Amino acid sequence: MNRRPLTLMMSAALTAAAIALIPAQTTAATAATAATAATGTAADATTTGSQPYASYWYPNTLLDWDPGTDPDAPFNRSRVPLQPRTSDPALKANANARAGEGKVVSLVSFGPTSNNPSQGSSSPNHYAFGHWQYVDTLVFWGGSAGEGLILAPNSTVIDAAHRNGVKVYGTVFFPPAAYGGQLQWVKDFTKKSGNTYPVADKLAQVAQHYGFDGWFVNQETAGGDSTLATEVRNTMRYARTLGPVEFMWYDAMTESGPVSWQNALTPANDAFLQEGTQRTTDSMFLNFNWTASGLNSSRTLAGSLGRDEHELFSGIDTEANGYNTSVNWASLFPAGQPHVTSLGLYRPEWTYTSASSRADSYTREARYWDGANGDPSNTTTGSSWKGLAHYIPEASPVTTKPFVTSFDSGQGDFYNSGGVRVSSTGWNNLSLQDVPPTYRWLVGSTGSKLTPSIDFTDAYEGGSSLRLTGTLDAENTIRLYQTRLPVAADTRLSAVVKTPAAGPTRLKAAVSFTDSPTTFTTLDLGSTTTTGWERRTFDLSAYAGRTIAQIGLRTTGTASAYDLKLGQLAVYDGTVDSAAAPTGLTVLGSTDVSSTGKSLRLSWTASATGSVHHYEVYRRNPDGSRTFLGATPNDAYFVPRLDRVGTEASTTVDVEAVSTEYGRSAPATTTVNWSAPTATNLALNRPATASGQCSGTETAAKAVNGSVSGGNSDKWCTLTTGKWLEVDLGSSRSLSSFVVKHAQAGSESSSWNTRAFTVQVRNTTNDPWTTAVTVTGNTAGTTTHPVGLTARYVRLAITTPTQNTDPAARIYEFEAWGG
Repeated sequence: MNRRPLTLMMSAALTAAAIALIPAQTTAATAATAATAATGTAADATTTGSQPYASYWYPNTLLDWDPGTDPDAPFNRSRVPLQPRTSDPALKANANARAGEGKVVSLVSFGPTSNNPSQGSSSPNHYAFGHWQYVDTLVFWGGSAGEGLILAPNSTVIDAAHRNGVKVYGTVFFPPAAYGGQLQWVKDFTKKSGNTYPVADKLAQVAQHYGFDGWFVNQETAGGDSTLATEVRNTMRYARTLGPVEFMWYDAMTESGPVSWQNALTPANDAFLQEGTQRTTDSMFLNFNWTASGLNSSRTLAGSLGRDEHELFSGIDTEANGYNTSVNWASLFPAGQPHVTSLGLYRPEWTYTSASSRADSYTREARYWDGANGDPSNTTTGSSWKGLAHYIPEASPVTTKPFVTSFDSGQGDFYNSGGVRVSSTGWNNLSLQDVPPTYRWLVGSTGSKLTPSIDFTDAYEGGSSLRLTGTLDAENTIRLYQTRLPVAADTRLSAVVKTPAAGPTRLKAAVSFTDSPTTFTTLDLGSTTTTGWERRTFDLSAYAGRTIAQIGLRTTGTASAYDLKLGQLAVYDGTVDSAAAPTGLTVLGSTDVSSTGKSLRLSWTASATGSVHHYEVYRRNPDGSRTFLGATPNDAYFVPRLDRVGTEASTTVDVEAVSTEYGRSAPATTTVNWSAPTATNLALNRPATASGQCSGTETAAKAVNGSVSGGNSDKWCTLTTGKWLEVDLGSSRSLSSFVVKHAQAGSESSSWNTRAFTVQVRNTTNDPWTTAVTVTGNTAGTTTHPVGLTARYVRLAITTPTQNTDPAARIYEFEAWGG
């Protein structure tokens, strides 16, 4: 295997994945321009509602960063502390996994260096990683010569990682000259002022302000000498004293200055880990071409330096081939023997970037992490890639109450609150991801095993739920979470379930305790009385003083086609608590994204009392309902789009606190004012289809060409039994009225004006048509129909085409007005 440094893998990534990071091959002049842009764009957002992005800099531009003046900084902060984890060796899924030894660092690109949204987006397509239980540290991978060398993680990734007990590092990347690298950037990084290193001061400030844990440093710019290499080490050592901030070093630059990948810990690079009594970095990522002898010598050398061999992470590159990558596992994790070093994964998001669909992505992720059988306890396969569960035992952050999961994956096609649909817009936001099940999936049965899955068709909270399907012909035990939850006198367990028909759930909640962790006590959920979501709450006071070690499910009885959805599972004390309402909701700025839509930057003062899981943002609708706009654990949120409904003069926006027990506060409110509407005909010259046409010239396109003066050939006409005309507006648009110009508008007889018709709308081709306008008894040549809605597809359906018995429908124009 040839040496393949991280830089070269980054350059190959464009063809492998659209979201990959590529170091731009820039000259010094263009790099200087890019450096200016890296600090200039944020200031333009000061008084607007534009999209905030993850922060990135060059060493010198970082010196100018001030969170008090960076308008994007409030949106990049994480409010989720790093959660402690538990990992009981008695409860590991796979007998081969070795506890307390090798760790996993994962280098992941969630998006480009620039234009990486701070708080998710309105697209349901995203790498919503769900196997945190096998990862110890995540590196937010990026950086390029043309964008910025120093990349801080966005808040959603920090939130999700910390909720799962995983540390997060930003990236410092110095590329080779072939990819735009300049040795001056390394010198800027190490520049000293008195007894301080100013860039190091800023690295510590960024990590502490945004709430992440450290930096991955990749120095691949050639031309250095021993003096520069010493100053690189001094810079990192100095930064560590400013703590808490950690550093991981990538095996590239050597102590003498040149870039020379060692693929091991050697005397040429060991000072970047430990130098005498001085701890330089917290860990080292070894380049990918390691060998068995090299790893063994690395372990020996680490020990002689007083360092743990598991602070060395041997890299494997899965960017191109994922679980089809050839890896010498026996040298890294020899069977039945201690792990030689830890494991460094490069680009595991291959499971997403190579997938054909979300379902395929989840299948690939399960294969990558859990193994070929989708069962972490059974990793038997003819492939050399057994899955990470074969080597690494699961770790769980479920160590404190309350514990609540709605099995939200951090992405969805809609958003539900309490089982009610409050948004039909797709989204991704890892800040809202619940702690995924510890075991994906661990099902025990003496008969057919049921299939657990994350279901994106329904949810109690968020965009997904847990679904159990299959043939039920024997008892099934589904182990979901490893935990360490003490039971008090008022501890309760609750579950929210839904069945296709009212009747027996055949389901029990199952808990085990640390004094007998593999023995389950069950709580019967009984029968449902409806086909909606129903909650069951159990008193656990009989087990006070014990500690819950596992939470799962048990099914009993028989069913040829078992199908049940679990919408929420919770363990908490006392009654469900709410947090105080947030206050001071303010619109920091807004930007028009259409004639009837705005993006908003919001901020508020966090709840004064109570424990908040996240804040939800809604708009109040004219009919009294509310529409979900997004959510965050933070006290600032970017709303990608607020649409005006009809001609409303203002819109009320609510922000309410959702507690860690899912109690809800009263809302803080503010008002967004709208200017006088300016509408356009959105159907003009858009693609149109119809049920038929009377002649070769009387096509559907004639009804959206903006003209009625071209005579009989300037209309759409049809004689079909079912008469309809459909227009694709190109995207979902806010609509304020429809105008229909009938036969008389084109100077034909008024007796041929359409008498009865409807206008229908929908947002996607999979949605049912919704009737927005119904007209009976019309005689006019032109009709106008005010509405207040959002749709992409509009349809004119004709019931009675004329005032007499003439069977032809004649429409000169069908107009959809809005913005």
